[in-house]
Amino acid sequence: MMNVYESNEITVRFLDTEDEQHLVKWLSAPEVLQYYEGRDRPHDLEQVREHFYNQKDGATRCIVEYGGHPIGYIQFYELEEEERTEYGYGDTDEIIYGTDQFIGEVEYWNKGIGTQLMQSMLAYLINEKQARKVVMDPQSWNLRAISCYEKCGFQKIKLLEKHEQHEGKMRDCWLMEYAP
Repeated sequence: MMNVYESNEITVRFLDTEDEQHLVKWLSAPEVLQYYEGRDRPHDLEQVREHFYNQKDGATRCIVEYGGHPIGYIQFYELEEEERTEYGYGDTDEIIYGTDQFIGEVEYWNKGIGTQLMQSMLAYLINEKQARKVVMDPQSWNLRAISCYEKCGFQKIKLLEKHEQHEGKMRDCWLMEYAP
């Protein structure tokens, strides 16, 4: 399996069909779903294949390994016109990437691994993909994630009201931006 990059104990590698079972495990765990997708949306194998393998968008989908063990998921993608306009970047031709990620192995939470992952992903996107900005849109109540991103240099840019469906409600999200 090809690696996107390695940094200290973290390896980010391209998603492989052998990773389906990891995604099913993570995305059927209520602790993970509370933050990613929602506890009302557990994923079985068919849903994992549909959402992570059968997409025709430009996202690069990856598994995060820590010390050689798969512990999570990350995807990154260059923002397309619709998102650029929605986020307020429609008037620039800068290269802007977005990311989405989660650590699916709960025993790896609260150990600084998410911060390491984001710092290494930022370095990769800026140095290898020539990104001028990196953005994400965590739900406004997810203070742990927001704190992690702020530690990595992201700033809250604007509140996106009723931006994302989560557990039966439209939730506010923060547009957060990293600009080196």
